[in-house]
Amino acid sequence: MTIPSDIAQTIVDPRAYADGKRVDDAFAWLRREAPLDRAQPEGFDPFWVVTRHADILEVERQNELFHNGDRSTVLTTIDADRKVREMMGGSPHLVRSLVQMDNPDHMAYRRLTQGSFVPQNLRALESRIREIAKGFVDRMASHGGQCDFARDVAFLYPLHVIMEVIGVPESDEPRMLKLTQELFGSADPDLNRTGEEIQTTNAGVDTIQSVVMDFMLYFNAITEDRRANPRADLASVIANGKIDGQPLGHLEAMSYYIIAATAGHDTTSSTVSGALWALAENPEQFAKLKANPALIPGLIEESIRWVTPVKHFMRTATADAEVAGRKMAKGDWLMLSYPSGNRDEAVFADPFKFDVERTPNKHVAFGYGAHVCLGQHLARMEMRILWEELFARLESVELDGTPRNMSASFVCGPKSVPIRFKMH
Repeated sequence: MTIPSDIAQTIVDPRAYADGKRVDDAFAWLRREAPLDRAQPEGFDPFWVVTRHADILEVERQNELFHNGDRSTVLTTIDADRKVREMMGGSPHLVRSLVQMDNPDHMAYRRLTQGSFVPQNLRALESRIREIAKGFVDRMASHGGQCDFARDVAFLYPLHVIMEVIGVPESDEPRMLKLTQELFGSADPDLNRTGEEIQTTNAGVDTIQSVVMDFMLYFNAITEDRRANPRADLASVIANGKIDGQPLGHLEAMSYYIIAATAGHDTTSSTVSGALWALAENPEQFAKLKANPALIPGLIEESIRWVTPVKHFMRTATADAEVAGRKMAKGDWLMLSYPSGNRDEAVFADPFKFDVERTPNKHVAFGYGAHVCLGQHLARMEMRILWEELFARLESVELDGTPRNMSASFVCGPKSVPIRFKMH
């Protein structure tokens, strides 16, 4: 059977992810009625929609059988795919980061920066991150009991942390935030370059390409500087890194910067703002955290599950395969739907409840297997420190208006979370 066209259209519609409920309902229907089936929304090649937690793990576990890089790693229309391939000499990717790579390249490129993101090396950053977090809590307090938590705190704090790790000067942070939002918010009229609402999963490829070019121009200059004057930062690691004795290719180096400079803060920002939104709507959960800060790790995992900032990645079958009893052919395209996996009733009791004491919490928001998120330990550490500093001073919080999510079907989170609060 093919997934009904209204459901297929919903799961590719950026506005359905902004709505939240629309896409949740569509995935709940799929888990129940067609947990692994083919969708063919208008304008797209057909693809399998993987909605259950167990099936997502099954695909992620088999990196040789299900490749990241053979076709677009992000759901894309037939027209957009054709255009990208024309621009990129046949490649389906505008960038070539870890996300678009398979082995042996994936492992070699990942190894280059892996040391920067392992817990024992991150500990050296703890006191500096705490200093940054305290600064943002002070900044929030200075708003006098009212602010937009997404714009005034959540967007800026992880941005400052990762830019310091990369080695981008603070004066360039607003530019990096704007470019990130233009890239991930390419379908959202408030965030993209055109100011227009885009109704498919692809804003104009030209617009996205222009954002990528701006990133590349910026990081090209940083590369030249770090080759001449290396420092103890991630930019120097990338600029001077070697794979098999050779410097990184231009596209690969630029892509490495771009993924660090975008995914390195945007997903954490979304999770933090989504967490406070959920706490404002669930005062009993806030009260639990105030009474017992030892629950903060539970808050972190639950908010990552709850928000699931990365909505999907695509995989391509490298041979005929079978998953959950469904036979797929070599070359078939699969959409791993992380928000669906994170609401799977078979794994999470009462999945639509925000519960900071949820245990176990085996969410798939960071992916799984070889492609598990490189920055996951840094993200958790940033969140832990911010919540420790904020809960020490925050006495109450409630919504002060209607929060809004961005329109995006790939990476999506809150764009506005207006709150009223009391702090000491």
